[in-house]
Amino acid sequence: MKDVNELVQMVFSGLFPLVIGDVADEGERIVVRARTSQEAVICPGCGASAGRVRSYHWRTVADVPVDDRRVVVRVRVRRLVCPIRGCRQTFREQMPGVLERYQRRTARLTRQVKAVVKELAGRAGSRLLAILAVGVSRHTALRTLLRIPLPTGRVPRVIGVDDFALRRRHRYATVVIDAEIHERIDVLPDRTADTLEAWLLKHPGVEVVCRDGSTTYAEAIRRALPDAVQVADRWHLWHNLCEAALSEVKAHSTCWAAELDAPIYDGPRAQTTLERWHQVHDLLEKGVGLLECARRLQLALNTVKRYARADRPERMLRVPKYRASLVDSCREHLRRRRAADPAVPVQHLFEEIKALGFTGCLNLLHKYINQGRADADRRHVSPLRLAPMILARPDNLKAEHRGLLARLTAACPEMTQLAAVAEGFAELLTPCEGNADGLSRWIFKVRSADLPHLHAFTRSLDRDRDAVIAALTLPYSNGPTEGVNTKTKPRPSGSRVRCTDEQASPSSPPHPPRIAALSVTTEYETEPNDLQSRSPAGTTTPASYGTAPGANSTRIRAESSSGTAPVKAATSARTRRRASSGLPSSRSGPARSATG
Repeated sequence: MKDVNELVQMVFSGLFPLVIGDVADEGERIVVRARTSQEAVICPGCGASAGRVRSYHWRTVADVPVDDRRVVVRVRVRRLVCPIRGCRQTFREQMPGVLERYQRRTARLTRQVKAVVKELAGRAGSRLLAILAVGVSRHTALRTLLRIPLPTGRVPRVIGVDDFALRRRHRYATVVIDAEIHERIDVLPDRTADTLEAWLLKHPGVEVVCRDGSTTYAEAIRRALPDAVQVADRWHLWHNLCEAALSEVKAHSTCWAAELDAPIYDGPRAQTTLERWHQVHDLLEKGVGLLECARRLQLALNTVKRYARADRPERMLRVPKYRASLVDSCREHLRRRRAADPAVPVQHLFEEIKALGFTGCLNLLHKYINQGRADADRRHVSPLRLAPMILARPDNLKAEHRGLLARLTAACPEMTQLAAVAEGFAELLTPCEGNADGLSRWIFKVRSADLPHLHAFTRSLDRDRDAVIAALTLPYSNGPTEGVNTKTKPRPSGSRVRCTDEQASPSSPPHPPRIAALSVTTEYETEPNDLQSRSPAGTTTPASYGTAPGANSTRIRAESSSGTAPVKAATSARTRRRASSGLPSSRSGPARSATG
């Protein structure tokens, strides 16, 4: 059996090299009396060895609890005299690793407190430490948290960059992550090329950069790291192909509508569309440019491009879009009135159907008429239903969908070619070395077909050819960046959040303040799509896109109003004055009455 001294040395082994003299049990706490050794100490001023003692002092510090009771250590330390003339007269000896300067807790207790507050922060950390017999206030817990040094992260070899909105359509920032371990590195205050270029110049050593199709980021990477490999995002490549395929399906509405017995809209809008097509092509045949055509016809440039891309006027006709609407009960009345007087104002129609019991708004009627619902029967199919069938995995299609897809692709040669090239591009999304030559063959095959919208897609691939080839041959992708990006976005109001205290950028924007020190994650519940888009294993597609694993972070849980208070800024002086005077708060109080 071990004696008492050995047990004391075992329990308080973390206090080495102190010499323990006595251990007293005082009920709610245990008091340990110790002293420093009698060895000479190096003078912090000149480095000389000092052994002459001038006086003694007592230091009282807290140590890790024992048996659910607080431990207080009283240490007698020496004040020594430096023997070198001209040096500092006296100094107090320090015990690095055990007793730090100006601290009231031992180093090992401080490490435990830091570990708790790093996960729970102020109030929650203080409550848990109280259960562990460590008395720490929430303010002390926050000060301890702020004293934890930020990790000096290494510059990774592969990074991912993406932008996110601080205030949508007004202000954006850029997130930079380590694409190999999916950890966030930095948050830049905007999404300009100069800011990203400056960051890349300060962090040399990056070899591969994953990004989306942004030309701004591409230019910044090209200027700062001309030898770095840029990798486009495979999800965005597939998404752009899906958009082009949908446009092709819309352009061939007359083909598959006749095969599937679907009506083609032939109302006033169809006549206007055909007239505009002839106007645009008449000007183009005379040598007028697209911009001048837009000016003469008073149309948007993109609208003129859409008409110019269609080689036949039938390519501009569409299947009418019909869904259940409040206006359906008044459709026959609208048909009769518009047939009798095509120029009847919509406001007059609105007043008439209101008298018939219509309860909707004027905007709903405008949308109903503009989409052709008042002039044609309900649709049977639509491009939004047919395009996913071409782009989906064959194994995910139901039996009736396979039959419909066979009729769709047999409607015209262009639809058959569209299905073939979509399947060929899906095979390229599995990264391998031979995809570079496969991409060239695929582009040649597309340009030999009469698919003008896919021709525009191939031109976009040529403009960023190196990054696209890297995306199809290298295993890196921008998917992890999108996942970390989701956790970095500001918190939407009314959603359940998890706040993560992470490394903040020195150049982080001052507003909103939570971006500089906190990254806020919104957790939503998503349901799988009924029809998954076709993409190889290991890649993501628009219909099966998921967020990548996020960064390792220090989490501060924002508690809901049902149990604890959410994270809020300090109450302003104005709000405090209003509260003290009995007036309602300008944010949460009741509205001011008209008589007030």
